[in-house]
Amino acid sequence: MPNIEVNGKSIEVDEEGYLVNLSDWSEDVANHIAQVENLSMSESHWEVVNFLRDYYEEFQIAPAVRVLTKAIGKKLGADKGNSTYLYELFPYGPAKQACKIGGLPKPTGCV
Repeated sequence: MPNIEVNGKSIEVDEEGYLVNLSDWSEDVANHIAQVENLSMSESHWEVVNFLRDYYEEFQIAPAVRVLTKAIGKKLGADKGNSTYLYELFPYGPAKQACKIGGLPKPTGCV
């Protein structure tokens, strides 16, 4: 399996760049993955990533984009709970890309 190097520590990832061990996640790791994904993390990005991490902790599953959009709309408001807003933040797929940055497994139903 491939590895990424963050702060001198080698961290195992799968072929697609998702963390193998969720416990390896940190904000530094998230920033490294975001950089590889050509994203600069803003407060809005962190809001979605932290929402996903909380969601995963509660339900033990990474939500697909439709579920994510609905859940964010409920918690953060309709202006953020829509696919246009989420795709602006995470152009390679809000659920997929945000989960990768958040150190979570690939969402169910994502190809």
